[in-house]
Amino acid sequence: MPLTTEKKQNIFKEHGGNAKNTGSIEGQIALLTERISHISSHLQANKKDFSTHRGLMQLVGQRKRLLSYMQKHNLEGYRALIEKLGLRK
Repeated sequence: MPLTTEKKQNIFKEHGGNAKNTGSIEGQIALLTERISHISSHLQANKKDFSTHRGLMQLVGQRKRLLSYMQKHNLEGYRALIEKLGLRK
């Protein structure tokens, strides 16, 4: 089940500063993290769903590229975001 519009708006409001600010890097990373966690729970129940696994790997790669961009351009925001999302240990 895809993310609802209200859920997306809440994610962008919480991380992007405004519900209509869908282009913010922080909001995009938070949205990708939400989608990755949803697909990961699906794959735990359906281990042989290889096409979804490929899609998951693409999302992880996209999030990694966005995180590296953010790390280069806004280091303090990067550190705050990974702390807030709980991505790194």
